[in-house]
Amino acid sequence: MDPSKDTILHAKKKILIGATGSVASVKIPIIVKTLVEEVGHLVEIKVVATTAALHFFDPKDVLAEVLTDKDEWSAWNKMSDPVMHIDLRNWADIFIICPLDANTLAKLAAGLCDNLITCILRAWDESRSVIVCPAMNTNMWNHKFTAIHLATLTDVLGYRVIAPISKLLACGDLGIGAMAEYHTIVKEIKKEVGITE
Repeated sequence: MDPSKDTILHAKKKILIGATGSVASVKIPIIVKTLVEEVGHLVEIKVVATTAALHFFDPKDVLAEVLTDKDEWSAWNKMSDPVMHIDLRNWADIFIICPLDANTLAKLAAGLCDNLITCILRAWDESRSVIVCPAMNTNMWNHKFTAIHLATLTDVLGYRVIAPISKLLACGDLGIGAMAEYHTIVKEIKKEVGITE
């Protein structure tokens, strides 16, 4: 076998995980840990977090590099410096936003790009997969704008949605809006990048 083909055949899948300002961001460490334990030899993982997402988890608890808006701006000082949202776009095979809060959902549907996550997605290579995992209060989930924004993501941008589930939410409400269970998300990530083990 041609050595170059063998390298391509066994190249690790590069998974970019985005975390936004929903309490469901507390699941980022366990999602990454589960991926590392189950298929760590087959994947590389990086996490991009909004400032609000970091309210819910400590990057030190994540078994992957965690990048923020601050990292992008501190990495660029002159014209020849790398542009992090483009480098990450080029690096990733898949981008999964888990959780996708209502605010970021609205930004993506409108094409806004005011942070690292939204800039990556505005510059995204449309031949690569994007999965979003909405997480929000039940009334936010039932809001008319949510259906409109999700339709834009799926019908216009071609993103795949892992629907939220019904449970007792962190705010005390009971209803639909909780992010899908972490093992469901891990299973879908593995399937999307072609890992069947």
